[in-house]
Amino acid sequence: MSNRAVLEVIALNVEDAVAAQAGGADRLELVTDMAADGLTPPRETFAAIRAAVDIPLRVMLRKTDGFAAGDPSVLLAEARALRAEGAEEFVLGFLTPDGTVDLAAVEAVVAELAGCRWTFHRAIDRAADRDQLRKTLADLPGLDTYLTAGSAEGVDAGLPVLLAEAARRGEPGYGAQILVGGGLSLGHLPALRAGGIDAFHIGGAARPEGWGRPVSAAAVAEWRTALS
Repeated sequence: MSNRAVLEVIALNVEDAVAAQAGGADRLELVTDMAADGLTPPRETFAAIRAAVDIPLRVMLRKTDGFAAGDPSVLLAEARALRAEGAEEFVLGFLTPDGTVDLAAVEAVVAELAGCRWTFHRAIDRAADRDQLRKTLADLPGLDTYLTAGSAEGVDAGLPVLLAEAARRGEPGYGAQILVGGGLSLGHLPALRAGGIDAFHIGGAARPEGWGRPVSAAAVAEWRTALS
């Protein structure tokens, strides 16, 4: 079995996607509007990126800033349109105001995805009870990844949680892969890799000139080398 770690890069457009693939990214997370921490991109953007690269794409399903689901019918329509365009992998995650998982919204979207693989994103880092959230979602079809920093404050604060959760791999609720992202730096990699974590997600780190600038293939390649 390969020990190659997964490197996922946030892409906003074709330019980002092409650079990320050139740098060695294994997968892209497609979003728009980073000022709102990433919302669902237009289906035309997905189609253009799909035509430009040949690595897997995970598409964000999130219509409003924050972690409320909003109008479920809008989410379902977006999911339907993206699937019709050829999308096969997604990113989603919704919480109620009290910090519990919005199971009704998640189940409705997952039903629309009809078996597609998906990531539960950093809403887990705002959950009132991470363990309970994991156990609540454990049997939903297609869930194979949690994108998490271990803390709403980022990887620096969340490192002990990430390592503790990695150590529980295989327990009920802990079967999905941990994809670490959110304030992740190269300096975090030795501890995370030693703890058995093998998937990493970067956004700002792939853009050394800032969020308003495109992905740098050289920056992605530096991460790919560090993970080799």
